[in-house]
Amino acid sequence: MTEQKKPVRSRSAAARKKELYKKSRYYQESRKRFYMIGGIGGAVLVLLLLIFGIRGCSSFLSSRKASSGNVVSMNSSSGSGKNGSAAADSSNASGTADAASDSSNNFTSLTGPVSLTLSVVGDCTLGTDETFDYDTSLNAYYESYGGAYFLQNVKEIFSSDDLTIANFEGTLTDSEEREDKTFAFKGPASFTSILTEGSVEAVNTANNHSHDYGEQSFEDTLAALDDAGIVHFGYDETAVMDVKGVKVGMVGIYELNDHLGREQQLKDNIAKVKADGAQLIVVIFHWGNETETVPDSNQTTLGRLAIDEGADLVCGHHPHVLQGIETYKGKNIVYSLGNFCFGGNSSPSDMDTMIYQQTFTVDSDGVKEDNVTNIIPCSISSAAYEGYNNYQPTPAEGDEATRILEKINERSSWISTAEGTTFAAEYHNSDAIGADSNNTDSNSISDTVE
Repeated sequence: MTEQKKPVRSRSAAARKKELYKKSRYYQESRKRFYMIGGIGGAVLVLLLLIFGIRGCSSFLSSRKASSGNVVSMNSSSGSGKNGSAAADSSNASGTADAASDSSNNFTSLTGPVSLTLSVVGDCTLGTDETFDYDTSLNAYYESYGGAYFLQNVKEIFSSDDLTIANFEGTLTDSEEREDKTFAFKGPASFTSILTEGSVEAVNTANNHSHDYGEQSFEDTLAALDDAGIVHFGYDETAVMDVKGVKVGMVGIYELNDHLGREQQLKDNIAKVKADGAQLIVVIFHWGNETETVPDSNQTTLGRLAIDEGADLVCGHHPHVLQGIETYKGKNIVYSLGNFCFGGNSSPSDMDTMIYQQTFTVDSDGVKEDNVTNIIPCSISSAAYEGYNNYQPTPAEGDEATRILEKINERSSWISTAEGTTFAAEYHNSDAIGADSNNTDSNSISDTVE
């Protein structure tokens, strides 16, 4: 049997040419370059996707945070440390402000007068010093009762207003790098629930306890406030919020170290919020001397300068006691609000405090002259009669309310005002406290002590 051979297929010239080309050195080198370029391109593409994905998530979270707190802008210069750098103080803020002014388009245009009620309170120290007895500390009360406990007696007031501002004095951190000082306060980040549960929307952070556990503790505090949706401002950081379509600018100044050396920082920061379109400007100072009942010359000079620069309201704290109120060029300067939700002392000798409330009328031309002021006298503790601080600020009633108002009016009369006017504190109980108050009578107290 003869073996049959497989048919031989002749290859075309084109096929032979292609085979030879694939064996060539040029083809092999080109192939290597192709794979190398492809690999690099793929890596770059993956990197770009990661970058845009992260930026997209960040923008989404930021937009959520801004919308939840009605934040339009929070500007900070390079000198936003403990006291702000000298360079930052002397620099013109217009560069930052001009860039941020684009955000003013997010505000609702005012088509008519808007009534806006602000509440401002003093020192909120949400933490404790490591040397304090833990069993009587604010931290122990939080562990036992939770965040809603602390401001429950004033929550109705804060929920009924349009914006509540407090001084946040302390740190929210896990840092162990305690500063070398007599008292240093800290609590965990979860303590922001005290503010959110109590309807506090914004806080000043410029004070002598904001860095108690170093720079890291300050950064941790700001991060905790951001996570909770609480607007913060202070030092060279300013904030502008959209409240009922009104642009409310907030400035916080720490005066204690540099006193009148803070003049330029004050001017620059007011300029920032103006450039951001602020229609109503609130300036908060941490200033003065502890336990002093009369403001010193630094306070009166800076407070009046703030009004001259465009502030509509000035409030202060640090003395830990109430000081008087001055009316300057038709605008009020509340020199010291005293303590409020105060973890700094479990049994202070003076537990009197207040909620300063003012209702502004704002239209497209600015703040009107017919503003209404309401002083709500309070104690820092619902157990004040028992002589201890349970960290639960509570509106005063009856004779106690009258006594605190008379104290404010008397101390107001001690101020040598620029216009020769004496502020008369008024309290409209039913309008301020609402249905939760046990006192159903509407009181108007305006007893100026001459």
